[in-house]
Amino acid sequence: MPTASPNVQAYRASLLHFRADPAFDDGAALFHEDGLLIVEDGRILAAGDYAALAPTLPADLEPVDYRGKLIVPGFIDTHLHYPQTDMIASPAPGLLPWLETYTFPTERRYEDHEDGRSTADFFLDELLRCGTTTAMVYCTVHPQSVDAFFAASEARNLRMVAGKVLMDRNCPDFLRDLEGELGESEALIKRWHKRGRALYAITPRFAPTSTEAQLRLTGELAAAYPDTFIQTHVAENRDECTWVGELFPQARSYLDVYDSYGLMRPRAMFGHCIWLDDEDMARMAATGSAAAVCPTSNLFLGSGLFDFERADKAGMLLSLGTDVGAGTSFSLLQTMNEAYKVARMKGSYLTALRMFYLATLGAARAMGLDDTIGSFAPGLEADFVVLDREATPLMARRTSHSHSLEELLFALALLGDDRTVAATYSYGRLLHVR
Repeated sequence: MPTASPNVQAYRASLLHFRADPAFDDGAALFHEDGLLIVEDGRILAAGDYAALAPTLPADLEPVDYRGKLIVPGFIDTHLHYPQTDMIASPAPGLLPWLETYTFPTERRYEDHEDGRSTADFFLDELLRCGTTTAMVYCTVHPQSVDAFFAASEARNLRMVAGKVLMDRNCPDFLRDLEGELGESEALIKRWHKRGRALYAITPRFAPTSTEAQLRLTGELAAAYPDTFIQTHVAENRDECTWVGELFPQARSYLDVYDSYGLMRPRAMFGHCIWLDDEDMARMAATGSAAAVCPTSNLFLGSGLFDFERADKAGMLLSLGTDVGAGTSFSLLQTMNEAYKVARMKGSYLTALRMFYLATLGAARAMGLDDTIGSFAPGLEADFVVLDREATPLMARRTSHSHSLEELLFALALLGDDRTVAATYSYGRLLHVR
């Protein structure tokens, strides 16, 4: 038997990942009560039952022992704002006054690269503490905010997507983007897109803060760089939808504004999507555009309740976002908790398996990255999280009485938070341990 390569590691624990959406496939979940995860050079080599895989290990390779814990793919957060970290939990009666009172003044600070870097360092460490290894991130209108974020991400070798916010009207003068032909954004794409594990997202903030000229140029930029991502907001609350109707009277709907400028396609992520009609949802599915559902944010701002059942019937790609700072936590476990309640309030039911899928492989598929992250398929990047079912006395007591995988996952989702994350690995490297 060969000796162990220094680039091979193995981890023994219960393993869970997915091959499909459990809402539509009873065999979607791949679970191994006593499992073994084998990693080589930062990528998945194998995952399965310990008894089957242990004999394949080199004689001198001792697996890291996480027995009693659960290993899942790293969580993927598809909508959040790193510059809003310092204004999380700020009181306001709704989205628009919240933007004017807190968001825009806070984002002004990101003219300073050092402010951006210090926040990005904290932000990424907080994500890792919560088990999130990939995120789609909004920066500010300042290109230095993007440089600061990607420098911090590169230092940790994280798979991250981010972009410079575009807005040239209906915002304070100090945040108005007057870059003309979007040259700063194009320069950032050339500097960061596919550099290491960084990926770039073209980022119009939302339709009301972009002129038609800027949206047209944004669509042209997206067409010129078709493998980039697109991220923006749509149909978050009713006042916003009314405002968009006044600003773009020619559009059939809020979503139609983006569609008319070529901004709906695979790798386009639309935050919130609460007030879409059936035609909008069908168009989302037809174009391969995806929704980032942000329940903690939507409840906090009183924006509305996302309709999972209608979205599923339309065939939309779905994922979960924390939306910090309108969201109230960096934890996707806490986000699952609120997503479950939102679904119940709309008359539908999210299983725990479905929620874990949406935070892992479902999010990767929504981003078009399921060939890179999101499961333990051989060859994928080894981003994974170790979850402790005994992280708190209450969780330990409840999970000791779990009689199925669904019960265990439901307890983790409804009772879990950052304390549940025992360890977070990115590209096979331990970056957080509780």
